[in-house]
Amino acid sequence: MARTIDYGNMMHRAMRGLIRQVLGDVAEHGLPGEHHFFITFDTKCEGVEVADWLLDLYPSEMTIVIQHWYDNLEVDEDGFRITLNFGDQPEELAIPYTAIRTFVDPSVEFGLRFETTEVDEDEDDDEDAPMAEDVESEPEDKPRGDAEVVSLDSFRK
Repeated sequence: MARTIDYGNMMHRAMRGLIRQVLGDVAEHGLPGEHHFFITFDTKCEGVEVADWLLDLYPSEMTIVIQHWYDNLEVDEDGFRITLNFGDQPEELAIPYTAIRTFVDPSVEFGLRFETTEVDEDEDDDEDAPMAEDVESEPEDKPRGDAEVVSLDSFRK
């Protein structure tokens, strides 16, 4: 059998590593300047921990915003934990990197999108191939203190 270089999975791991590094820096030093993140993740992915009432609202996919109010950001090799405020109700979430579908920082028009592809069950769980995507930033006049679930369509060109 011919051996090949698996560029897709290598990129997949590199992009997840970039997210881990960025979130680790934020956990240690806070968000610099105007940086903030929209992270969309698969709520059905193994390892995701979200309150039942949020799963009822977002049974397959959810987008969180890390900007003004967040607490207890903990980053490790497999994912991150964070407490966000949903309508004056703090909730802790655990999100493995493998659950992330998009990672966007509109302050610098940076975005990553992980496309899901069908794979055989025998393959790694690295079934996503990352796609870099530019995004447009829009001014935000939102009150501080609440997390919100948003559609990323407004950030696509």
